[in-house]
Amino acid sequence: MEHPIPRPAVRPTVQDEVAAAASELIGGPAGRRAMPGTDRRNPLRVVALVMIGMFALGMAQKAPCYDGGWFESPTAQYTHACYSDIPHLYTGRGFAEGLTPYFDSLPERISGGMEYLEYPVLTGLFMQITAWVTPDSVAQPERLYWMTNSALLMICAVIIALCVSRTHAHRPWDGLLVALAPALALTATINWDLLAVALTAAALLMWSRSRPMAAGLLIGLATATKLYPALLLGPLFILCLRAGRRRAFGATAGAAVAAWLAVNLPVMIGAPDGWAKFYTFSEERAVDFGSFWLIVAQRTESELGAVNTYATGLVALGCLALGVLALRAPRRPRLGQLAFLVVALFIVTNKVYSPQYVLWLIPLAVLARPRWRDFLIWQTCEVLYFLGIWMYLAYLNSEDHDGLSVDGYQWAILLHLCGTLWFGAMVIRDIVRPEYDVIRRDGSDDPGGGVLDSAPDVFTLRRAEVPTAQPAAYVDWGTRGDTTDPADVSRET
Repeated sequence: MEHPIPRPAVRPTVQDEVAAAASELIGGPAGRRAMPGTDRRNPLRVVALVMIGMFALGMAQKAPCYDGGWFESPTAQYTHACYSDIPHLYTGRGFAEGLTPYFDSLPERISGGMEYLEYPVLTGLFMQITAWVTPDSVAQPERLYWMTNSALLMICAVIIALCVSRTHAHRPWDGLLVALAPALALTATINWDLLAVALTAAALLMWSRSRPMAAGLLIGLATATKLYPALLLGPLFILCLRAGRRRAFGATAGAAVAAWLAVNLPVMIGAPDGWAKFYTFSEERAVDFGSFWLIVAQRTESELGAVNTYATGLVALGCLALGVLALRAPRRPRLGQLAFLVVALFIVTNKVYSPQYVLWLIPLAVLARPRWRDFLIWQTCEVLYFLGIWMYLAYLNSEDHDGLSVDGYQWAILLHLCGTLWFGAMVIRDIVRPEYDVIRRDGSDDPGGGVLDSAPDVFTLRRAEVPTAQPAAYVDWGTRGDTTDPADVSRET
């Protein structure tokens, strides 16, 4: 297979109107001599530094909780929006007492009834390692535990931004969308999700480099950290089916299963009850914060005992619809597009939509549709929800019910659900109308697709079309460096 000719790096201040307007603060859009044509390291350095700066701002935002706000007041961590699971679980999951995750059962006096650690194995290992380097002799070991975890999570955040910058090799500046995402800065240290997101971003980078086995190994490790990365195998299967790259998918799926088993089997055999806690807890967990199921439960005053069946059915139907869309689209969708849609579908239909789940979507959203306007609209919805959930928890935990009422919180849920659905609708439009896809403006096919990039279709659900003088599969949807809307260009041609 002939590989596409490398394209010059895209300058966002030329292609994106929001980036161009924002650049006026630093002298206006970049000229054609502003970026060296051969050195791709400069954008990566800028992206890494910006990511570190934004992560530090996110840590500073948690400052009101440093001196006891996590524990001393029932509402301080909510009114200051500085809540984090990390310091609470240091004591609540036995790390402060030297208990071994999965192997040692947790005393009810510290866990509130949770018998074992309810996280996948690699997340538990991450929590344990940071507990080992946290001395319990200091005045506030919980704060030091949070600091230690935050330092490692900052490394994960930088890895995510750099992987996104390099996945689409000719768009290194797209990583700035990840680095400047306000929801990432606010939610990065709520939980340990960034570890799974970093492994997933690295897997997508390996796939873009036509290394399916390495991608599979990373997907398997990511799934041993959080469950959602396994969803990526679905889009990979559909796209490889359409492109006739089943061997590449087989290598990825096989490597993913092998990596997941290698990590899980020792704990599965040595501590089966502790290992299974994550899965049983996920199944038994009631409808919780952030989900539209919570609105239904509150409005109907019902416990929704069959919510697992309903949610699973919606996910199955949604995946079926996405599969048909991918096989019937006029042009094979890009991997980033389908990956975002399937993970967004899983989150939106889930019985819980925790505020940090937005971290799963941020790098996928950038790979799917790197448009500053759309990205910032979606991020605004997520930031408003971030504030809404803490004000609602303050309302629930204060005697005077100061904060956001039940009705107000339901509107906050609808806002962030609609933001995610709207962004997903824009991605679907790009699939149905490829001329709107900003990635394909310069004639690219799927720069993050690896073995899929520029591959001809082998199997589709489309009707056979009459051949034209010019192949319709790989037309230039726009001109390089032109700020004209791609839809206008396609209509003119």
